[in-house]
Amino acid sequence: MSVQDTIKQQVTSNKVVLYMKGSPDFPQCGFSARAVQVLRACGVEDIFSVDVLEEPEIRQGIKDYANWPTIPQLYVNGEFVGGSDIVTEMYQSGELQKLLK
Repeated sequence: MSVQDTIKQQVTSNKVVLYMKGSPDFPQCGFSARAVQVLRACGVEDIFSVDVLEEPEIRQGIKDYANWPTIPQLYVNGEFVGGSDIVTEMYQSGELQKLLK
């Protein structure tokens, strides 16, 4: 199975997927920490996360998959939502809460 197949399987078989540095309980960068905080503020407890620091092939593969250069990346219902700034803006406008319901 290729890295792209693995990523596709992860994002399509989990409702909320966060590609991040570290884990939800121990984020390894501020942007990843903010994405987790926003998701938890929306009431999301069950975050399927992938630590790109432990999986370098996923770290590059996810950038290619979404054509998005930065980590973290949030996927909801198999769709790419965005990185930390977009997720924060969507939370502030109420869009993210609707998407996650």
